[in-house]
Amino acid sequence: MTYEEFADTRLAPLLRYAVMLTGDPHQAQDLVQETMVRVQLNWRRVARADSPERYVRRMLTNQYVDWRRGSWVRRVLLRGEPDASVPALTDHAQSAVDRDQIWSWLSRLPRRQRAALVLRYYEDLPDMEIADILGCAVGTVRSSISRALATLRAEYVEA
Repeated sequence: MTYEEFADTRLAPLLRYAVMLTGDPHQAQDLVQETMVRVQLNWRRVARADSPERYVRRMLTNQYVDWRRGSWVRRVLLRGEPDASVPALTDHAQSAVDRDQIWSWLSRLPRRQRAALVLRYYEDLPDMEIADILGCAVGTVRSSISRALATLRAEYVEA
């Protein structure tokens, strides 16, 4: 498989994954673009991996966790636009409020916990693959997910 073939087949799923991590389609595009540049520069190593897709997903996750650390960066959370092709629910306002509330709760989680939740519940990966992507032990994945869910439950009770 060439880099071009890989990019053609896996770019859209990587972008969806990045949107779930960042909560912002524009930041997700930047994250995927930066990751794919690194993938292209290291394509020989990526192509030799047992699973190039998993290798790239790990690169993207690491890039997200480490991305723009530092106090000099001011983060602004932008809300995604609703998809016009999806039929609207009866109560547009409540749906938007619920979505914004969930994004707000997720944005307060540490990056590793958020990544673990996205990999588990959005990407539907088992603990072993999540541990491989995050570069940690399976127990760490389970504790991260448990802590994140406990935090979200506490936020939900307060709301």
